[in-house]
Order: sequence, then structure tokens, then C-alpha cells
Amino acid sequence: MARRVLLVSSSTCHPTGFLDHAEGELRDFLGAARGVLFLPWALGDRDTYAAKVRERLARMGYEVESAHQSADPGRAVAAAEAVFAGGGNTFRLLKTLYEHDLLTPLRSRVAEGMPYVGSSAGSNVAGPTIRTTNDMPIVEPPSLTALGLVPFNLNPHYLDPDPASTHKGETREERIAQFHEENDPPVVGLREAAMLRIEENEVRLGGAAGARIFLKGEAPFETRPGERLDFLLGNPSWCINL
Repeated sequence: MARRVLLVSSSTCHPTGFLDHAEGELRDFLGAARGVLFLPWALGDRDTYAAKVRERLARMGYEVESAHQSADPGRAVAAAEAVFAGGGNTFRLLKTLYEHDLLTPLRSRVAEGMPYVGSSAGSNVAGPTIRTTNDMPIVEPPSLTALGLVPFNLNPHYLDPDPASTHKGETREERIAQFHEENDPPVVGLREAAMLRIEENEVRLGGAAGARIFLKGEAPFETRPGERLDFLLGNPSWCINL
């Protein structure tokens, strides 16, 4: 498999601006590609979102086409040099991917080696399902089954428990433990400013923050930027049609 996937926790991290913290990784990952197809469907105002991404990536030398402005999004995916799926609401993004019948074309292009970049919701849909998203189900996709580009689930914007908080609700770690009561795939809790780069059968944790790894039946553990996490690809059967 020629898979190349970059999964970013968030597009904006304090105190920098939009995509500033990920610019170096993005440039290196996209390589010789000059055109990027943007998937803006996680937000309601797609025109404004596309304009923001177009302006930001233009400063890096990339030309952006937004899939929502294409007469045939499927053909746009087939012709894309690279795809960037932006953040917002994961349920809305996945529902729209189903509406445009884009899951299979995206899987096929990634299997061929087309770079896929996801941020937040765009990272969530790269996993087998979106069952570990933090988002409200403001719309109902036909299924929670997602792209399955990688055989593990993501939890972007992962938050550690605050020992000084008086809040008695479930922590993020407790909710992921509940996920593993019913599901098997590993979960990567990506903190802000963290990102995963997957190339063929290699996984590297990048960015400026660590990640917390959750494996069913095992105690969660910490990983640091720069570490290889190839073990996350240990069960390729959770990848969909790749």
C-alpha cells in the first residue's frame, strides 16, 4: 500500500495562527504537489471556509480547489494531487461524504499514494469509524463507518483530567474506556499541536505535543513527539477496502 496520511489534531493552536504550527510538516508531507483539493463540509459556511484555506495555502505556494464548488466532487477527487479535509463537525463531514459517494474514491486514491491531510474532523473520518469524536451529532450520517485509511480511531483535541477541577463528569479517558467496552480498534488521543504522519507501514508522532494511546484491555500510555508508533498498524483488517 502506498498510503500517505497526515492527521493533525487542530488547525489552530495558541498562540499561533491558522495552520502556522503545522506549516513545516505540511510542506514536507505534500512534497512536489502544487494543487490541493479541500473538503470544507465539516462547517456550514463552506465559501468562507474555503476562502480561508485558499488564502493560507496560497502563502505556502499551493493552489486550492474546494470540492463544494465542483460540479462533480467525485471527478475532483479522482484528479486531485492531494486532499485536505478540514475541521468542524465530524458528523456533518461524514454525512456529506456519503451524500457525494466519496468514501470509496477517497480510499482508492489514498491506496494509490495520493496524500491525505486531515485536521480535527478530517482526522476523525480517516479512522474505521467516528465513534471517538468529541462532536455533537447535529446531523445523522447513514453510518458511523468512516474512511478506514488507518486501522485505529482518533480523538483529536485530547484533554487530560484537571486535578483542580470540581467537574464530576466523565473524563476523556473514561469515555475512551467505554468505547473499548464495545469496540476493538486502538484510539490515539491527539493533544493540541500533535499530529500523526503515516507513510506505508510507518507511523510517526509529530508536532509539539504528545499523544496518549489506548489499547483495549491495556493501561493507557504516553508517547512523545518524534516517536515511531508503527504498532498502531498491527491489524490492517480495520482499514476499509485498502
